[in-house]
Amino acid sequence: MQNIHAKDSVKNYLSGVATTITPELYRSVKRGYTKKNFTSDLMSGLIVGILALPLAIAFAIASGVGPEQGLYTAIIAGFVISLLGGSRFQIGGPTGAFIVIVYGIVSQYGYDGLASATLLAGIFLVIFGLAKFGAIIKFIPYPVTVGFTAGIAIIIALGQVPNFLGLRFLAKDPADAVGKIKLYATSLDTTNIYSVIVGLVALAVCIFWPKITTKVPGSLIAIIVATVLVKVLGWDDPVNGHGVMTIGMKNHIPSGFPVPHLPNISLEMMQKVFQPALTIAMLGAIESLLSAVVADGMTSTKHRSNTELFGQGVANILSPIFCGIPATGAIARTATNIRNGAVSPVSGLVHAVVLLLIMLVLGKYAEMIPMAALAAVLFQVAFNMCGYRSVIKMFKAPKSDVTVMLVAFFLTVVIDLTVAIEVGVLLAAVLFIKRMSDVAEVESVSSALKQDDEEAAHNELARQVPKGVLVYELAGSLFFGAVDKFKETMNRISETPKILILRMRSVSSIDAAGINMIEDLLNRCKREGTQLLLSGVHAQPVVALTRAGVLKQLGEENALGNIDAALNRAREILGLPIVDASSEMTPAPNVSWEKSLDKPWIPEESNAAVAEGTPEVITEKMMDEPVRKIEEEK
Repeated sequence: MQNIHAKDSVKNYLSGVATTITPELYRSVKRGYTKKNFTSDLMSGLIVGILALPLAIAFAIASGVGPEQGLYTAIIAGFVISLLGGSRFQIGGPTGAFIVIVYGIVSQYGYDGLASATLLAGIFLVIFGLAKFGAIIKFIPYPVTVGFTAGIAIIIALGQVPNFLGLRFLAKDPADAVGKIKLYATSLDTTNIYSVIVGLVALAVCIFWPKITTKVPGSLIAIIVATVLVKVLGWDDPVNGHGVMTIGMKNHIPSGFPVPHLPNISLEMMQKVFQPALTIAMLGAIESLLSAVVADGMTSTKHRSNTELFGQGVANILSPIFCGIPATGAIARTATNIRNGAVSPVSGLVHAVVLLLIMLVLGKYAEMIPMAALAAVLFQVAFNMCGYRSVIKMFKAPKSDVTVMLVAFFLTVVIDLTVAIEVGVLLAAVLFIKRMSDVAEVESVSSALKQDDEEAAHNELARQVPKGVLVYELAGSLFFGAVDKFKETMNRISETPKILILRMRSVSSIDAAGINMIEDLLNRCKREGTQLLLSGVHAQPVVALTRAGVLKQLGEENALGNIDAALNRAREILGLPIVDASSEMTPAPNVSWEKSLDKPWIPEESNAAVAEGTPEVITEKMMDEPVRKIEEEK
């Protein structure tokens, strides 16, 4: 039997892995891919590829690496994400969300540290996908996401101030916000008015161009206008110009493609960047799945989150091999892809090829782009990213959520994104536990049973609580955060009843601490000569208590489906007449252990909350099926 179960488990696991690693591209082609579809993907990929050019360069420079590394990332990671991902429309590449964490890693460990962190993050993402963590990633608390996203936007905008103003300083640009503000404030006397003019022109184009058309991205037009303006007026001339800084003055964009090679990775470096790598993986997972959800909403399709994580992981493993940086799904580029008629992941492949051709043919012209124009583009990215509407709405949420958002925001800006996510998630979890324990209740309901509406008996006599019987009702999840509250109330019971009924119709779940509390209460009742009865137990608590052996100690005949059955069981124990309360009620399913009991005081519908259709019961039946077949063959 164990061998059969083991083989089935392995077979199911391998089947799940095969489903996970099957890319959406394969499914799209299998559904039928026409020449018309390819034409649509070709046009959208061309436009998105052009849009991605300035963004890839801007994100790379803002992250503290060369512009060519942003292009390598957009090409390699963008291609792989479309090739192996689980969304039809996802466009991958470097994004603003990574700027803060990448800049910090490069400042502290150099590019070797970033390459190690990116590779490690890719491995994490592959594991997330194969382990089917796609749904779990979505459980990152919303206030945490709003908080650190707004914080990232502030850091991005702050980091572009020197490029926009043309500031010059000898000191190294610090990674933390406070250090940046101090350095920029002491360097304001070096402001270049011509850089400011170029930046303002580019920013104006970014803002007002979409009012003319959305087919061609405003950021691209802003870059072109600013570059032409600087070149025509000669403001970038190092001798007779006005000192407007361009990409070429700081970096060189090669006209070739890098030879793949393994980065300089060591075990020591892996240990140092383990935590930042995990942050990159979590951030990449959140951003990519959020982008995929946005695409689903725009197209009425459904992505496969685990496949998407797998594709993102492989892309981040390959990116540092080609001198790239971390990559994830880009919401703005994905939305542009959809608006321009994309129908499959082929558009993402085209976008990567277009970027490659642009880099090989027009790379030298990209060096003419003014840094102030890139700063303007990133200002717009930061504004769109900050989600100010979401922040404003959050202040109408419960105070605990507002607290989590503000903590995540300030930790991102002042300390570090990694710390912000860790503390934010932990704080959100603690506050959620407190909130759940606050709503948990336990009270005596012996005198209120007649007014009960949910399980109203047709015979009012059935709701009369016999002398010597106490009824307490539990409400809320019976978990470790609420157990002490339940214990305190139960310990305040001054009298020693002959029978104690715990009504659990409002307890939807129970954990180990809750099971332990029930067991302690059962042992106390045995010592005091009190019979404990459980009433209205839901499916999850029944299964949990059964597996823990508590129901066996209690006696399955003492776990009843509703309060009427529990009161009749109490009457039987006390030697009182049984009251029929079930004649007009609709029968409901029972679990097998309840069916086997032949007790006149249990109505047919006694365990209305527990059906044989629960996942646990179904699983047990499926596991027993091969054994039955073997026995039948014998």
